[in-house]
Amino acid sequence: MNFLARILLVMIALALLAIAATCPTFAQKLGPDGAPNPTASVTPERALLKQVPRVEGRIDIPDTKAGVLIQPAGRTWDYFHQVLLRWSGAIVILGMIAVLGAAYLIIGRIPISGGRSGRKILRFRAIERFAHWLTAASFVVLGLTGLNITFGKVLLLPVIGPDAFSSVSQAAKYIHNFTSAAFVVGLVLIIVIFFRDNLPEKVDIDWVKQGGGFIKSKHAPAGRFNLGEKLVYWLSLLAGVAVSVSGFLLLFPFFGTDILDMQLAQVVHAVVAILFVALILGHIYIGTLGIEGAFEAMGTGEVDLNWAKEHHDLWLAQQLAKEEGRTAATPAE
Repeated sequence: MNFLARILLVMIALALLAIAATCPTFAQKLGPDGAPNPTASVTPERALLKQVPRVEGRIDIPDTKAGVLIQPAGRTWDYFHQVLLRWSGAIVILGMIAVLGAAYLIIGRIPISGGRSGRKILRFRAIERFAHWLTAASFVVLGLTGLNITFGKVLLLPVIGPDAFSSVSQAAKYIHNFTSAAFVVGLVLIIVIFFRDNLPEKVDIDWVKQGGGFIKSKHAPAGRFNLGEKLVYWLSLLAGVAVSVSGFLLLFPFFGTDILDMQLAQVVHAVVAILFVALILGHIYIGTLGIEGAFEAMGTGEVDLNWAKEHHDLWLAQQLAKEEGRTAATPAE
Protein backbone atom coordinates (compact mmCIF):
# COMPACT_ATOMS: atom_id res chain seq x y z
CA MET A 1 0.00 0.00 0.00
CA ASN A 2 1.50 3.30 -1.08
CA PHE A 3 1.83 6.41 1.03
CA LEU A 4 -1.23 8.18 -0.41
CA ALA A 5 -3.48 5.19 0.26
CA ARG A 6 -2.37 5.10 3.89
CA ILE A 7 -3.10 8.79 4.33
CA LEU A 8 -6.56 8.27 2.77
CA LEU A 9 -7.38 5.42 5.20
CA VAL A 10 -6.27 7.52 8.18
CA MET A 11 -8.49 10.39 7.05
CA ILE A 12 -11.49 8.05 6.64
CA ALA A 13 -10.91 6.62 10.13
CA LEU A 14 -10.70 10.09 11.64
CA ALA A 15 -13.91 11.10 9.86
CA LEU A 16 -15.74 8.03 11.22
CA LEU A 17 -14.58 8.80 14.77
CA ALA A 18 -15.79 12.37 14.42
CA ILE A 19 -19.18 11.15 13.24
CA ALA A 20 -19.37 8.71 16.16
CA ALA A 21 -18.58 11.45 18.63
CA THR A 22 -21.29 13.76 17.30
CA CYS A 23 -24.01 11.14 16.65
CA PRO A 24 -25.86 10.13 19.88
CA THR A 25 -27.27 6.97 18.39
CA PHE A 26 -23.87 5.63 17.46
CA ALA A 27 -22.18 6.97 20.59
CA GLN A 28 -24.61 5.11 22.82
CA LYS A 29 -23.23 1.84 21.47
CA LEU A 30 -19.88 2.49 23.13
CA GLY A 31 -19.21 2.19 26.83
CA PRO A 32 -17.49 4.81 28.99
CA ASP A 33 -14.12 3.25 28.18
CA GLY A 34 -14.79 3.28 24.44
CA ALA A 35 -15.52 -0.44 24.26
CA PRO A 36 -18.72 -1.68 22.57
CA ASN A 37 -21.79 -1.76 24.89
CA PRO A 38 -23.99 -4.79 24.09
CA THR A 39 -27.02 -3.36 26.00
CA ALA A 40 -26.91 0.13 24.50
CA SER A 41 -29.45 -0.76 21.82
CA VAL A 42 -32.03 -1.81 24.48
CA THR A 43 -34.76 0.80 25.04
CA PRO A 44 -34.62 2.19 28.60
CA GLU A 45 -37.58 1.11 30.79
CA ARG A 46 -38.62 4.69 31.58
CA ALA A 47 -38.69 5.63 27.89
CA LEU A 48 -40.66 2.50 27.08
CA LEU A 49 -43.26 3.18 29.78
CA LYS A 50 -43.72 6.71 28.45
CA GLN A 51 -44.63 5.33 25.04
CA VAL A 52 -47.28 2.85 26.21
CA PRO A 53 -49.51 2.74 29.32
CA ARG A 54 -48.46 -0.83 30.03
CA VAL A 55 -46.12 -3.54 28.78
CA GLU A 56 -47.92 -6.67 27.62
CA GLY A 57 -46.74 -10.02 26.37
CA ARG A 58 -48.30 -12.83 24.38
CA ILE A 59 -49.95 -15.63 26.38
CA ASP A 60 -51.69 -18.88 25.50
CA ILE A 61 -54.44 -18.76 28.16
CA PRO A 62 -57.71 -16.84 27.63
CA ASP A 63 -57.14 -14.57 30.66
CA THR A 64 -55.87 -11.47 28.84
CA LYS A 65 -54.98 -9.55 32.02
CA ALA A 66 -52.31 -12.17 32.77
CA GLY A 67 -50.39 -10.84 29.79
CA VAL A 68 -49.74 -7.50 31.49
CA LEU A 69 -46.09 -7.56 32.52
CA ILE A 70 -45.57 -3.99 33.70
CA GLN A 71 -48.15 -1.32 34.50
CA PRO A 72 -46.82 2.05 35.72
CA ALA A 73 -50.23 2.96 37.22
CA GLY A 74 -49.74 0.10 39.65
CA ARG A 75 -46.77 1.86 41.19
CA THR A 76 -48.79 5.06 41.54
CA TRP A 77 -51.64 3.11 43.13
CA ASP A 78 -49.27 1.36 45.54
CA TYR A 79 -47.80 4.70 46.64
CA PHE A 80 -51.30 6.09 47.11
CA HIS A 81 -52.43 3.11 49.17
CA GLN A 82 -49.31 2.73 51.30
CA VAL A 83 -48.44 6.40 51.84
CA LEU A 84 -50.92 9.04 50.70
CA LEU A 85 -54.07 7.29 51.91
CA ARG A 86 -52.64 6.61 55.35
CA TRP A 87 -51.49 10.16 55.94
CA SER A 88 -54.54 11.87 54.46
CA GLY A 89 -56.91 9.44 56.17
CA ALA A 90 -55.26 9.99 59.54
CA ILE A 91 -55.40 13.77 59.07
CA VAL A 92 -59.09 13.73 58.11
CA ILE A 93 -60.27 11.40 60.88
CA LEU A 94 -58.08 12.75 63.68
CA GLY A 95 -58.81 16.28 62.49
CA MET A 96 -62.56 15.68 62.76
CA ILE A 97 -62.13 14.22 66.25
CA ALA A 98 -60.08 17.29 67.25
CA VAL A 99 -62.74 19.65 65.88
CA LEU A 100 -65.51 17.84 67.73
CA GLY A 101 -63.47 17.84 70.91
CA ALA A 102 -62.91 21.58 70.59
CA ALA A 103 -66.63 22.13 69.95
CA TYR A 104 -67.50 20.24 73.12
CA LEU A 105 -64.98 22.21 75.18
CA ILE A 106 -66.02 25.58 73.76
CA ILE A 107 -69.78 25.20 73.22
CA GLY A 108 -70.53 22.21 75.42
CA ARG A 109 -73.73 20.24 75.27
CA ILE A 110 -76.67 22.30 74.06
CA PRO A 111 -79.43 21.81 76.66
CA ILE A 112 -83.19 22.03 76.25
CA SER A 113 -83.59 25.73 77.04
CA GLY A 114 -87.04 25.41 78.57
CA GLY A 115 -86.23 22.21 80.43
CA ARG A 116 -88.05 18.95 79.95
CA SER A 117 -91.84 19.17 79.84
CA GLY A 118 -92.39 15.53 80.76
CA ARG A 119 -94.64 15.08 77.74
CA LYS A 120 -93.45 12.88 74.86
CA ILE A 121 -94.28 12.92 71.17
CA LEU A 122 -93.51 10.22 68.60
CA ARG A 123 -90.78 11.29 66.19
CA PHE A 124 -89.69 8.05 64.48
CA ARG A 125 -91.73 4.91 63.91
CA ALA A 126 -90.31 1.42 64.44
CA ILE A 127 -89.59 0.82 60.75
CA GLU A 128 -87.73 4.13 60.57
CA ARG A 129 -85.60 3.29 63.58
CA PHE A 130 -84.93 -0.18 62.19
CA ALA A 131 -83.67 1.26 58.89
CA HIS A 132 -81.45 3.74 60.74
CA TRP A 133 -79.90 1.23 63.14
CA LEU A 134 -79.44 -1.44 60.47
CA THR A 135 -77.46 1.04 58.38
CA ALA A 136 -75.63 2.47 61.39
CA ALA A 137 -74.60 -0.89 62.86
CA SER A 138 -73.42 -2.26 59.52
CA PHE A 139 -71.55 1.00 58.84
CA VAL A 140 -69.63 0.71 62.12
CA VAL A 141 -68.63 -2.87 61.30
CA LEU A 142 -67.65 -1.92 57.75
CA GLY A 143 -65.72 1.09 59.01
CA LEU A 144 -63.67 -0.84 61.57
CA THR A 145 -62.88 -3.75 59.25
CA GLY A 146 -62.16 -1.40 56.35
CA LEU A 147 -59.84 0.85 58.36
CA ASN A 148 -57.85 -2.27 59.24
CA ILE A 149 -56.89 -2.52 55.57
CA THR A 150 -55.44 0.98 55.60
CA PHE A 151 -54.03 1.32 59.10
CA GLY A 152 -53.77 -2.27 60.33
CA LYS A 153 -50.14 -2.81 59.28
CA VAL A 154 -48.88 0.26 61.10
CA LEU A 155 -51.18 0.19 64.15
CA LEU A 156 -52.39 -3.36 64.85
CA LEU A 157 -49.59 -5.54 63.43
CA PRO A 158 -46.86 -4.29 65.80
CA VAL A 159 -49.16 -4.88 68.79
CA ILE A 160 -50.50 -8.41 68.16
CA GLY A 161 -47.82 -9.83 65.87
CA PRO A 162 -47.93 -11.16 62.31
CA ASP A 163 -49.71 -14.47 62.99
CA ALA A 164 -52.59 -12.94 64.95
CA PHE A 165 -52.77 -10.01 62.54
CA SER A 166 -53.10 -12.41 59.60
CA SER A 167 -56.00 -14.24 61.28
CA VAL A 168 -57.71 -11.01 62.33
CA SER A 169 -57.36 -9.49 58.86
CA GLN A 170 -58.71 -12.58 57.15
CA ALA A 171 -61.74 -12.66 59.47
CA ALA A 172 -62.21 -8.90 58.98
CA LYS A 173 -62.23 -9.37 55.22
CA TYR A 174 -65.05 -11.92 55.33
CA ILE A 175 -67.02 -9.87 57.88
CA HIS A 176 -66.61 -6.78 55.72
CA ASN A 177 -67.82 -8.55 52.59
CA PHE A 178 -70.92 -10.11 54.14
CA THR A 179 -71.89 -7.05 56.20
CA SER A 180 -71.95 -4.96 53.04
CA ALA A 181 -75.24 -6.63 52.06
CA ALA A 182 -76.92 -5.38 55.26
CA PHE A 183 -75.57 -1.88 54.64
CA VAL A 184 -77.03 -1.80 51.13
CA VAL A 185 -80.42 -2.96 52.40
CA GLY A 186 -80.40 -0.28 55.10
CA LEU A 187 -79.33 2.36 52.59
CA VAL A 188 -82.21 1.50 50.27
CA LEU A 189 -84.68 1.67 53.19
CA ILE A 190 -83.36 5.07 54.25
CA ILE A 191 -83.64 6.40 50.71
CA VAL A 192 -87.24 5.22 50.38
CA ILE A 193 -88.44 6.21 53.87
CA PHE A 194 -86.76 9.59 54.37
CA PHE A 195 -86.42 10.92 50.82
CA ARG A 196 -89.48 13.18 50.82
CA ASP A 197 -88.76 14.73 54.23
CA ASN A 198 -85.24 15.73 53.15
CA LEU A 199 -86.17 17.75 50.09
CA PRO A 200 -85.14 21.44 50.23
CA GLU A 201 -87.68 23.91 51.62
CA LYS A 202 -87.88 27.67 52.06
CA VAL A 203 -87.61 27.29 55.83
CA ASP A 204 -84.07 25.96 55.37
CA ILE A 205 -82.93 29.47 54.43
CA ASP A 206 -84.45 30.87 57.62
CA TRP A 207 -82.74 28.13 59.60
CA VAL A 208 -79.35 29.27 58.27
CA LYS A 209 -80.12 32.94 58.93
CA GLN A 210 -80.90 32.16 62.57
CA GLY A 211 -77.62 30.33 63.10
CA GLY A 212 -78.89 26.77 62.82
CA GLY A 213 -79.80 26.53 66.49
CA PHE A 214 -76.25 27.16 67.72
CA ILE A 215 -76.92 30.79 68.68
CA LYS A 216 -78.78 30.75 72.00
CA SER A 217 -80.42 34.13 71.46
CA LYS A 218 -82.01 33.08 68.15
CA HIS A 219 -84.59 30.45 67.31
CA ALA A 220 -84.00 28.48 64.11
CA PRO A 221 -87.29 27.22 62.61
CA ALA A 222 -87.33 23.78 61.00
CA GLY A 223 -89.65 21.13 59.68
CA ARG A 224 -89.14 17.44 60.36
CA PHE A 225 -85.46 17.80 59.40
CA ASN A 226 -83.41 20.97 59.45
CA LEU A 227 -80.90 21.89 56.76
CA GLY A 228 -77.98 20.39 58.67
CA GLU A 229 -79.74 17.04 58.93
CA LYS A 230 -80.68 17.22 55.27
CA LEU A 231 -77.07 17.82 54.27
CA VAL A 232 -76.00 14.80 56.32
CA TYR A 233 -78.72 12.76 54.61
CA TRP A 234 -77.72 13.73 51.06
CA LEU A 235 -73.98 13.43 51.68
CA SER A 236 -74.52 10.04 53.32
CA LEU A 237 -76.70 8.94 50.42
CA LEU A 238 -74.10 9.94 47.81
CA ALA A 239 -71.24 8.44 49.81
CA GLY A 240 -73.24 5.27 50.45
CA VAL A 241 -73.96 4.78 46.76
CA ALA A 242 -70.31 5.46 45.87
CA VAL A 243 -68.89 2.94 48.35
CA SER A 244 -71.56 0.39 47.42
CA VAL A 245 -70.86 0.55 43.68
CA SER A 246 -67.08 0.60 44.07
CA GLY A 247 -67.32 -2.11 46.73
CA PHE A 248 -69.33 -4.31 44.36
CA LEU A 249 -66.56 -4.00 41.77
CA LEU A 250 -64.00 -4.99 44.40
CA LEU A 251 -66.16 -7.82 45.69
CA PHE A 252 -66.35 -9.33 42.17
CA PRO A 253 -62.90 -8.53 40.72
CA PHE A 254 -62.49 -8.28 36.94
CA PHE A 255 -66.22 -8.74 36.36
CA GLY A 256 -66.27 -6.56 33.26
CA THR A 257 -63.29 -4.54 34.51
CA ASP A 258 -59.54 -4.55 33.90
CA ILE A 259 -56.60 -3.86 36.21
CA LEU A 260 -56.83 -0.08 35.85
CA ASP A 261 -60.58 -0.16 36.61
CA MET A 262 -59.94 -2.19 39.75
CA GLN A 263 -57.30 0.26 40.92
CA LEU A 264 -59.64 3.19 40.30
CA ALA A 265 -62.47 1.43 42.17
CA GLN A 266 -60.18 0.87 45.16
CA VAL A 267 -59.13 4.52 45.21
CA VAL A 268 -62.76 5.73 45.07
CA HIS A 269 -63.82 3.22 47.72
CA ALA A 270 -61.03 4.20 50.11
CA VAL A 271 -61.26 7.98 49.70
CA VAL A 272 -65.05 8.13 49.98
CA ALA A 273 -65.01 5.76 52.95
CA ILE A 274 -62.54 7.98 54.84
CA LEU A 275 -64.67 11.07 54.22
CA PHE A 276 -67.81 9.07 55.10
CA VAL A 277 -66.30 8.08 58.47
CA ALA A 278 -65.49 11.72 59.24
CA LEU A 279 -69.04 12.78 58.34
CA ILE A 280 -70.64 10.12 60.53
CA LEU A 281 -68.37 11.03 63.44
CA GLY A 282 -69.89 14.51 63.34
CA HIS A 283 -73.38 13.02 63.06
CA ILE A 284 -72.77 10.77 66.08
CA TYR A 285 -71.43 13.66 68.14
CA ILE A 286 -74.45 15.89 67.48
CA GLY A 287 -76.87 13.03 68.18
CA THR A 288 -75.26 12.09 71.50
CA LEU A 289 -72.98 14.58 73.26
CA GLY A 290 -73.81 17.65 71.21
CA ILE A 291 -77.52 18.18 71.86
CA GLU A 292 -79.53 17.10 74.87
CA GLY A 293 -82.46 14.85 74.02
CA ALA A 294 -81.38 14.19 70.42
CA PHE A 295 -80.45 10.53 70.97
CA GLU A 296 -83.91 9.72 72.30
CA ALA A 297 -85.38 10.31 68.84
CA MET A 298 -83.66 7.20 67.47
CA GLY A 299 -83.33 5.47 70.83
CA THR A 300 -86.96 5.19 71.90
CA GLY A 301 -88.60 6.97 68.96
CA GLU A 302 -90.09 9.64 71.24
CA VAL A 303 -88.77 13.10 72.11
CA ASP A 304 -89.67 15.62 74.76
CA LEU A 305 -92.21 18.22 73.64
CA ASN A 306 -89.94 21.12 74.56
CA TRP A 307 -87.05 19.58 72.59
CA ALA A 308 -89.28 19.30 69.53
CA LYS A 309 -90.50 22.87 69.98
CA GLU A 310 -86.93 24.12 70.18
CA HIS A 311 -85.44 22.18 67.25
CA HIS A 312 -88.37 21.28 64.97
CA ASP A 313 -91.18 23.67 65.78
CA LEU A 314 -92.93 23.53 62.37
CA TRP A 315 -92.98 19.75 62.42
CA LEU A 316 -94.28 19.78 66.01
CA ALA A 317 -97.12 22.13 65.05
CA GLN A 318 -98.15 19.76 62.26
CA GLN A 319 -98.08 16.74 64.57
CA LEU A 320 -100.12 18.48 67.27
CA ALA A 321 -102.66 19.59 64.65
CA LYS A 322 -103.00 15.98 63.49
CA GLU A 323 -103.50 14.77 67.05
CA GLU A 324 -106.16 17.41 67.68
CA GLY A 325 -107.86 16.45 64.43
CA ARG A 326 -107.92 12.78 65.40
CA THR A 327 -109.24 13.65 68.87
CA ALA A 328 -111.98 15.82 67.43
CA ALA A 329 -112.95 13.09 64.99
CA THR A 330 -113.25 10.48 67.76
CA PRO A 331 -116.86 10.35 69.01
CA ALA A 332 -117.40 10.93 72.74
CA GLU A 333 -118.45 7.91 74.75
